[in-house]
Formats: sequence, structure tokens, C-alpha cells
Amino acid sequence: MDKNTSKSQQEEDLDLFVIGGGSGGVRAARMAATRGARVALAEMADLGGTCVNVGCIPKKLYSYAAGYAEAFEEAPGYGWDLPQAPRLDWARLKARRAAEIQRLNGVYEGLLEGPGVQIIRDRATLVDAHTVAAGGRTWRARHILVATGGRPFRAQMPGQEHALVSDDMFDLDPFPRRLAIVGGGYIACEMASIFHGLGAEVTLLQRGAHVLSAFDEDIRGFAAAQMGEAGIDIRLNTQIASIRRQDRVLHLVLNRGQDLKVDAVLMATGRVPNTGELGLEAAGIKLDEQGAIVVDAQFRSSVPHIFAVGDVCSRLQLTPVALAEAMVVLDLLFPEPGRPARAAPDYDYVPTAVFTHPNIGTCGFTEAQARQRFGNDNIDVYCTEFKPLRHTLSGRGERSFMKLLVARDSDRVVGLHMVGADAGEIVQGFAVAMQAGATKAHFDRTIGIHPTSAEEFVTMRTPNMG
Repeated sequence: MDKNTSKSQQEEDLDLFVIGGGSGGVRAARMAATRGARVALAEMADLGGTCVNVGCIPKKLYSYAAGYAEAFEEAPGYGWDLPQAPRLDWARLKARRAAEIQRLNGVYEGLLEGPGVQIIRDRATLVDAHTVAAGGRTWRARHILVATGGRPFRAQMPGQEHALVSDDMFDLDPFPRRLAIVGGGYIACEMASIFHGLGAEVTLLQRGAHVLSAFDEDIRGFAAAQMGEAGIDIRLNTQIASIRRQDRVLHLVLNRGQDLKVDAVLMATGRVPNTGELGLEAAGIKLDEQGAIVVDAQFRSSVPHIFAVGDVCSRLQLTPVALAEAMVVLDLLFPEPGRPARAAPDYDYVPTAVFTHPNIGTCGFTEAQARQRFGNDNIDVYCTEFKPLRHTLSGRGERSFMKLLVARDSDRVVGLHMVGADAGEIVQGFAVAMQAGATKAHFDRTIGIHPTSAEEFVTMRTPNMG
């Protein structure tokens, strides 16, 4: 190291300044400090980001709560007589969720404080390419990581101020007996299933011809049908013209002139990167047309020593992806002697789940993507639909659907999709095999666990024609 470099580093307060205390930011800060770096992290809200506070964790807890309603409905088919009709105590559920989230906030704080990360409870803004203002002072840092995530996008329309976004849904008061949801993505569909299960009358309004447009065509169609069978009113090719409040009732004027009366309306119309008011322009950081930070394969922005991971750079908006990206940056900036640096995630085979009722689990390519990537005539499709064993006695009509996509020339399984109970748990295991390059022959040689739904993935032998 030359004398000039040494002097420059001595003048810096930190080796790494992290802006954002969500999953990616906390992981990077904690692990960098563990490797001996001088680290500070700025977060103006509760630690844990969207996932812990108003995303994955509370959503899954509420999904579990909604699942009990289904279990109560099924119980008589298995010989159980319920002495009285079950009743949801919404206030108690909210309080229990809040207590768990507060516990997790403390866990995240401990993860940072343990290795010596300085936590700054304030908004951070870039003054220049090496300087951050936060906590009433400025900090000089050798490297800066932006991990500020995303936020819900609110569609513009007359009366939009009466609408909620997904962040608002966990502490509603009172519980909405009639709920309209605008949008057709995974957040819209999950919230529809959750609040329907908790007892609301739910209407889902989607301007397009189908819901879950990013998912496989068969999967999205089957999932929508199951949601409709359960009692969710899904209206496609429908838009809201305006929202008007009269007393305690919201009147939604639809594009066909209909008037829909509800107690609450959720705008689940997508998310946008949190890049506003960060001073990115002052540092010379380039943004794309959606406002996301443009990064290279190592998550380096247009300024070489400023990095970005997670939803703020819009690769895949998933918590585990942000964690993996943070570790790539960590290994680049603070390598461990004798250990190879991690490569960027393989985005082609990232598994994900949608916690609708029933769940969706998926890994790899949709059928349309697979035909485009590997050749239209090079894809074999295997599908199965069935009533799960559980529902032979439950009295419910819920069904499951599974689909495999195989590249014929290599025999590799390039897409695996499921709608059914515990789909996320099932697909996670298969994702390991797909990441390792599993072929259809591997699936065929694998012995299934009987009786399970998961065994259907290793018993499909004949491709579907057409």
C-alpha cells in the first residue's frame, strides 16, 4: 500500500457505510464488521425493512391465521364437532403480530451491535461520492452500500387518498368486512386470500386479462380458479375510475360505470425503488427509467465504490436474493483469506412462493420463457391435477396442480411449478436439485414419499400433448 493510499484511508471514518436496515443492508453491515471492517448503518425506521415489518413475516403470520378458518371448516369431515362458530379476535391477532415483529426488531439490533456496527437512527443522504450525512454529522466512508429497498406504488386517480397500500394492511381498524383490492400481482392475490380467510368479502379488480402475469400461464389460471371457487370475486379487465367516501362507506366507480361499495380499498399496483431523497444525483449515481440504481454483475453502481443490493436495484424483489447479493458485495470488499468469493445469484433458478390459498411454488422458467430460451419444439411439458388426500374427507373442493418443463435435448428440468398446500415448502427442496442441473431421468429414478402431494413430481412419466 503506498503512502498516499494509507493517508487517504486514515482520514476516513469508516470502511463501509450502509444506507438501509433491511435484510440486505443488515447482512452486509453485520458480516463486514465480523470481518474487522469499521461499519455504520443508517435506518430511520424499524430494523428489518419491509420483510420483517410490513412484508414477508407479518403476511405469513396472517396467512397462517386465515388457514385456521379453513381448518375449522374441514374439521367436521374428520369427526370433530365444534361447540360453537369460531370467531376472529382481530385486535388480539394484531397485538400478537406486533409483539413478534418487535422481538425480531430487537434480534436485528443485536445482530448489528454484537460485531460493533454503529447504528444511526436517522435518514442518510449522500453529500458526495464518499460522504454521507446522517445523525447530525457527516461521515467519510471508503465504500458505501445503498440497500433502501422499495415502497408501494399508488396509482393516480380521483379519490386516491382514500386508498390503502400494503404497508397499511396489518393494523387496520376496524377490520374491513368488505374489501376491494386493486391489482393482480402476488401482493394483491395474497392479501385477497388472507382477508377472505379472515372473514372479509373480497373483490379483486385487475385491469388485465389475468392475475399473476409474471407466472406460468397454467399456474396463474389454476390459482385464480381456486381463489374464485373459495369465494373471492375476481373481476378481470376492470379498472377504477374514482373513489368517493360517503359517511363510512367507500364508493368505487368502475370503468363500466358500476358502483362498488366497500369498507376499504387496497392499492396493490406494484412497488418502486426507494431512491428518492438519498442525494444520489450529488454522488453521480445513474438510475434506470424505473428509478432503480443501475449496477453491474458485482452490484457496483456507476460510481465504483458505491454499491446497491436488493429491491433498490430491481433484480428480483425477494428477501433471500437481497441477502445473496449482499454477500457478493461483502466478499468483493472484505474477502476472507483462502476462501473464494461468491458469484452473483443464478437468477434463472430462484425459487419463490405466493402465499395464496392454496399456495403457489415455482422455480425456473415459465413455459413461454422456456420455449423462447431453449426452443419452441424442444420443451416437453408434464402436468397433473388432483384432489389431495386431505380433501377426500374434508368436504372442501380444493385441488392441486403441478407442472414440469424439460428441455428435450439435455433432459434438464428447467421449470417446476405447483399450486397446492405447502407448495413453497415442497418447491424449496426441488430447487436444490434444479440448481444442480437435475434431469428428468433423475426425477424418474427418485422414489416418492407416499402418500404425499410432493411425490407427484417424481411420478409424472408421459409428456402432455398440446
